[in-house]
Amino acid sequence: MHYHDILIVGGGLAGLRAAVGLCERYDVGLFSKVHPIRSHSIAAQGGINAALANNPNSRDDTWEKHAFDTIKGSDYLADQHAVEIMCKEAPNIVYEMEHWGCPFSRFPDRSIAQRPFGGAGYPRTCYSTDITGHVLLNTLYERTVSKGVKVYPEWFVVDLVIENGQCHGVIAFDLINGKIIPIRARATLFATGGYGRVYFYSTNALINTGSGIGVAYKAGVPIKDMEFVQFHPTALIGTNILMTEACRGEGGYLINNKGERFMERYVPIAMELAPRDIVSRSIQTEIDEGRGFDHPLGKYINLDLRHLGENKIQEKLPGIRKISIDFIGIDPVHDPIPIMPSQHYSMGGIDTNIRCETEIKGFYGAGECACVSVHGANRLGGNSLLDTIVFGKLASFSIPEYLESDGLTTPDESFLLRKKEEIEKKIKRLTSEGSERPFSIQMDLSRTMSACVGIFRTKDELEKALVDIAGIKERYKRVKVSSPKLHMNYELMNTLELEFMLEVAHTIALGALLREESRGAHFRRDFPARNDAEWLKHTIARIGADGKPAISFKEVVITNYQPMERKY
Repeated sequence: MHYHDILIVGGGLAGLRAAVGLCERYDVGLFSKVHPIRSHSIAAQGGINAALANNPNSRDDTWEKHAFDTIKGSDYLADQHAVEIMCKEAPNIVYEMEHWGCPFSRFPDRSIAQRPFGGAGYPRTCYSTDITGHVLLNTLYERTVSKGVKVYPEWFVVDLVIENGQCHGVIAFDLINGKIIPIRARATLFATGGYGRVYFYSTNALINTGSGIGVAYKAGVPIKDMEFVQFHPTALIGTNILMTEACRGEGGYLINNKGERFMERYVPIAMELAPRDIVSRSIQTEIDEGRGFDHPLGKYINLDLRHLGENKIQEKLPGIRKISIDFIGIDPVHDPIPIMPSQHYSMGGIDTNIRCETEIKGFYGAGECACVSVHGANRLGGNSLLDTIVFGKLASFSIPEYLESDGLTTPDESFLLRKKEEIEKKIKRLTSEGSERPFSIQMDLSRTMSACVGIFRTKDELEKALVDIAGIKERYKRVKVSSPKLHMNYELMNTLELEFMLEVAHTIALGALLREESRGAHFRRDFPARNDAEWLKHTIARIGADGKPAISFKEVVITNYQPMERKY
């Protein structure tokens, strides 16, 4: 059995920032399914938002204006006190990262460069060409190394240990040594990322299964707003690799098969820099109505950067150019990039407050796996990197206060050992019985989600999704893993994850069916209007006694910004 004062699960930006803030006072163990610099935070390209007012067109920008843009972009489902904290902290976070060595791009006066992003009233997105997540992640990882944080790569958490409303750690699968290990901790923080791989078309890495959300949910922790799934407007056809919003921030056009910049038809003021939910629906509408292009890999719209010129593309978007050449053989200097909308981000997640606390004592969440909620029904580009670092930092403040409080109990180690035995019995069954192959089940789940719980939704499609998911859950009971060996058994790990993916998908589809309105990224063709009178509330899902989601609702926190119609 392992022991740490504080257990952090997840090696991305939220987990690393929390570890940096906690390691000097406490024994911190950071457990990650992959090496930290392979976590999905590294894939973020375009930038991180902060009201620095460095751009000549944003000299009067303030954190309050950043907060308003975020709340408006969320379609007023964000909890406004949480948004205000995030936006007020944003400049401090960017300067802190700069002082720790993050190589931001610069304006000629050497101030941190800022570019426009969708849904923002000012160009406030700080960036490092088009590899912003990469440089932020490496900066924080280097700092964890310098501070001696104990990192455990290739560990996968399979259960959350909760007794009498208090979290005492986890049961984890050590892939390198092939062992199931109980890890006891006084406080546990999940920073495990999003659930993109529940969908077939996703910009997310293969590791983004939402298993952390699923583990928490199965253990009885409530999860919030799961029906709100963001689709990024511009993913490369075929591979679904992200083509950053910075492409449009730097002046790229979206063009249909008639040669039109069609966003003029939908949002003539903002054009390509409207919020992501609107741009994604606009692109999908163009495709559905026959104004897209045909490709053996699917229908698409063109992202045209040619007018920017080679020098600007190479200076501001070198990674995008390289990806386009390497993966589809197209140089955006000379030809448009074929793109389609794809699942990109999880607005929903573990229900937390502004201190990253859940209703379980000693259990915390931060980053994409958590729902504070600062993104509401739709996240603005540039706010995800900010969310991870801000709330990773805030967790490093709130956890010590809990550890120094009275009332902490130490669990009987036999309780953790019993949980370990349960997992070992489950693994024995998975490796000795059954006929269903896990990859086939996951493929069918992801295709169902993309087909029935996508950009546009209807009652019939959502009911079909729920029926299909129920059938897939029955098939999972007969799943079989090829090898009983635990050492580096990724098929076994993926099969264990698959159970949590099924639960995550179930809550997404059920929440989408129950929410009879359109808000942000959730668009019901049969209920196309936003309905504040009945649906200005968060959806809370917790696992019921029958093993199915039990749904309740929670009020949205309104401070200074009354809901109004979104206009751009």
